Amino acid sequence: MPFSARTAIVSHRGGAFLWPENSLDAFRESLALPIEQCECDVHLSADGVPVVIHDAVLERTTEGKGPVGAQDAAALAALRLRGASGSRLPLLSEVAALFQGRRQQLQVEVKTLRDGAPDRALVPRTLAALDGAGIRAQCRIISFDAPLVAEAAAAGGLAGTIWLFEAALLRRIGVAGVIGVARAHGFAMVETEIGTLDGALVEALRGAGLSIGVWGANHADSIGKALALGVDALATDDPVLALRLRGGA
Repeated sequence: MPFSARTAIVSHRGGAFLWPENSLDAFRESLALPIEQCECDVHLSADGVPVVIHDAVLERTTEGKGPVGAQDAAALAALRLRGASGSRLPLLSEVAALFQGRRQQLQVEVKTLRDGAPDRALVPRTLAALDGAGIRAQCRIISFDAPLVAEAAAAGGLAGTIWLFEAALLRRIGVAGVIGVARAHGFAMVETEIGTLDGALVEALRGAGLSIGVWGANHADSIGKALALGVDALATDDPVLALRLRGGA
């Protein structure tokens, strides 16, 4: 399913500048906006349940301690989020349920393990959670790990997949290398940080037939840059500002 000709706005971590990141409240608030997508992050609990949290450890965003993967889902789901008025750490199944019957898509970033290695159980467990809510077709799996993205794409039934690449990788392998990875894995869309993207990179990626997303467009200048470059999707921590700069609904 392609994006529209207009830049799609993606509420990054549910709009982390405006509401507690990756919280159910954040996704509820984001779903009330005329945006196209929301984004969340997932790790697996010790008993193999996808949990919505960015970090591989609990300290920054919850009142818990230690690795996410060291506790079972029941214990993780009982943890309160910091600064979230008693809200608790959500399971992916709970976030997915919010998207039932909604027009917005959900991007799910499948994270790597604490040592940076891919978690091979994460993609099938994530897809199972999305299937449980009946929303696989309105979801996109995204990751920095190209084989994980390829695995999700091969499973089928998704709205799409996105491979994320950082500036460090671009410096190491160059634009040709990035395009080569995308072609080798059959990716239709890639995404990078807004500070890395410029007109020349956009032209090269477009020339390779790739759709383009950015993350880190969180202020007026960076959001304006992304819109001016005509990216397909703009992941932002401030979706309200992005809507205003894009021109509303």
